[in-house]
Amino acid sequence: MGESSERGALTEAVFYILLSLYSPMHGYGIMQNVKELSNERVNLGAGTLYGAINTLLEKNYIKSIVGEKDSRKKEYEITDLGKSIILGEIARLQELIVNGKKVVGGKI
Repeated sequence: MGESSERGALTEAVFYILLSLYSPMHGYGIMQNVKELSNERVNLGAGTLYGAINTLLEKNYIKSIVGEKDSRKKEYEITDLGKSIILGEIARLQELIVNGKKVVGGKI
């Protein structure tokens, strides 16, 4: 899934998927939300999305929600572990920005 062995950096796609799931959502909704959050820069294909979802389910970063009996759409939401992963990633990204600005001299 593109994470370091130390459970460090998330891929951009995984980061946006986890952010999307702060509200329960089905696959197509996730794809649309990721596109919107990224100003249409990140466009997830179905294979990428569902591969990531399966990995995130295995790692317990997200969970499947039991929906209506007749619905074919499966919904997902972020878990407490997933939320802590997102917070850690935001802190890591902030550190990168601070260190980058130190070196570049804030010329961004």
